Amino acid sequence: MRVSGRKNNETRKVQMIPDYLKYAEGSCLVSFGNTRVICAATVENKVPLFLKGTGKGWVTAEYSLLPRATQTRTEREVVKGRQTGRTHEIQRLIGRSLRAAVDLEILGERQIKIDCDVIQADGGTRTASVCGACVALGLAIKRMRLKQNPFRNLVAAISCGIVNGEVMLDLDYTEDSQAETDGNFVMLDSGDLVEVQATGENGVFDDKQLSEMLNYAKEGLKPIFEMQKEILLK
Repeated sequence: MRVSGRKNNETRKVQMIPDYLKYAEGSCLVSFGNTRVICAATVENKVPLFLKGTGKGWVTAEYSLLPRATQTRTEREVVKGRQTGRTHEIQRLIGRSLRAAVDLEILGERQIKIDCDVIQADGGTRTASVCGACVALGLAIKRMRLKQNPFRNLVAAISCGIVNGEVMLDLDYTEDSQAETDGNFVMLDSGDLVEVQATGENGVFDDKQLSEMLNYAKEGLKPIFEMQKEILLK
């Protein structure tokens, strides 16, 4: 049993509040335990230059961590004058994940930007961002009232790692900071994988442990997909 009282294959309490923001075309406050992220979608009738004239749209994301989302204050990146490598990596992951769920040709020459702002961090901020961003994106597309729906699949993500030799699902900060292996799994509700990130932080792992992490992630994402679906079908 973990410090939180959860079983190894059990997620934290997950909540999603749609339309959390008044002005965004689509928004969601997503919580995984004590991690909370506000995701907001903005629809623009333009695309990046490399897509101009192609008839294809684009979905991209920006990610930020509020200064007191963490136990000690984190300096704003705008004050530093540049994004950290971590921020750049996370927002690219979110963007790739969302594009896997959308038919960009049906979307047409429009761009949807998703802002993911972490207001409280306790591990798994990038995976929570993907889950909430999917809802924000789905709500925004729904309100565009296009002739065809470009939203093909739901997409969600969850962390999984090895702590004290045991595979655990949905790591909180304490577990993540002492994990031998840290992994993030992004999947579509069809069961297809979008991305797998697994790193031996303080040790190595074998194919059996990787398979166990993948199975935990697949099972852990099922109720999250159901939650997303229920919100978007309303």
